[in-house]
Amino acid sequence: MAQEAPTYSIGEVAKRTGVKAHTLRYWETEFDGLQPAKDDMGNRTYSEADIAFVERIRYLLYEAKYTQEGARQVLNGRMNGDAVEGGDGDGQEGLWALRGFLVKLLQDLDEAP
Repeated sequence: MAQEAPTYSIGEVAKRTGVKAHTLRYWETEFDGLQPAKDDMGNRTYSEADIAFVERIRYLLYEAKYTQEGARQVLNGRMNGDAVEGGDGDGQEGLWALRGFLVKLLQDLDEAP
């Protein structure tokens, strides 16, 4: 029997990522890939993949110093009309992509019969 993947509240995600709850809610409107599920009460429930995506956005905006539009382009896999090969040049994009893939793989394995 597969275990249900853990989910986290917006407060837990804010504490874990260092991104304030109101910023997380704002990012949902700005980044298509960030759409946490909602429980029966309407509260956001974040998966590990959602948290990885938040961390990626945080990295692009706060550390790599992309604008929101630039971060959106990187997250959508394009920059100036071309595919993003090396991301920001320091290898971080490739690592984020790998992390996201591995998190998704683990979730898929947990959900497998």
